[in-house]
Amino acid sequence: METQGTLLEGARLDGVCAAVGHTPLLRLCGLSAATGCELLAKAEFMNPGGSIKDRPALGMILAAEREGVLRPGGTIVEGTAGNTGIGLTLMGRARGYRMLAVLPEGISEEKVALLRAVGAEVRVAPDVCATDPRHYVREAERLAAQLPGGWWVNQFDNTANRRMHFETTGPEIWEQSGGRVDAFVAAVGSGGTLAGTGSYLKGRNPALRVACADPAGASMYSWIKYKRAECSAGDSVAEGIGQNRVTRNIADAPLDDACRVPDTLAVAMQHLLLREEGLFVGLSAAVNVCGAVWLALRGGRGQVIATVLCDGGGRYVSRLFNREWLAARGLEPVLTRDELLARLAALE
Repeated sequence: METQGTLLEGARLDGVCAAVGHTPLLRLCGLSAATGCELLAKAEFMNPGGSIKDRPALGMILAAEREGVLRPGGTIVEGTAGNTGIGLTLMGRARGYRMLAVLPEGISEEKVALLRAVGAEVRVAPDVCATDPRHYVREAERLAAQLPGGWWVNQFDNTANRRMHFETTGPEIWEQSGGRVDAFVAAVGSGGTLAGTGSYLKGRNPALRVACADPAGASMYSWIKYKRAECSAGDSVAEGIGQNRVTRNIADAPLDDACRVPDTLAVAMQHLLLREEGLFVGLSAAVNVCGAVWLALRGGRGQVIATVLCDGGGRYVSRLFNREWLAARGLEPVLTRDELLARLAALE
């Protein structure tokens, strides 16, 4: 992992760019009391674009400018599940660029509408295997190469992604926790959050454990536990997480453990966070909190465990807060807190 220099060095961050990061670190009061641990979560939905993806979006743009691959008047092109595209659009507009976002089929209608509202050109690619040339990431790469002044972000293998978390998310958690963190847990999409934040925190406390909360159908669990990237059974309705290959961002990250979080438990946690903590968040945030609770129950009382609340729930109202949509998929949030904790304690 690169540790020298800073992406923000010498960069002037006027306007909205200066508002990225420095989000509050929230204590999850009810879950902390129930587990006997301090469960802390970064409120990343408070970034200007509404998600944690504002951080790598800004970091990758600044790195591309410094490297000369993104020039004034250029067009940013990226395959995205939505949040990275929103962050790139806003940060890009603030710095004078256009945005072309290529989305896979099945993304929530709220994200598509929001991308268009903030000024991105949106194209939708078929939901096909990553090796298919029609895949949304491959389509973004192709379009960028054809477009004069086009720059393909390549968030999955662009290590300016993880570096931004190393330089901002990790130090913020360390400072806000008073240097008392025993573990950090997050799901993997591009891998930047877990790799960058985990690397920084482990550098400050070598005994700190870095863990992945993996949704159904992804392969990071098997890669971390058994050193082979094999997909698990099932699938997940979570957007933006669930990786089936080892990206450059995650490849050399210091990872200690992993758990698999089924959608039934993630949806139950999402609704528990709203009901008992007053936190209206997306499913990836709920997966992360499930991972934090799993670590708390696994390691015993007295731990300080940090995670991130990736985005807000407003981007998923038509799905994850729609009882009919959930019921049709067997995902009704019917578990009590005690039932949810018991199920999480039994996770692999």
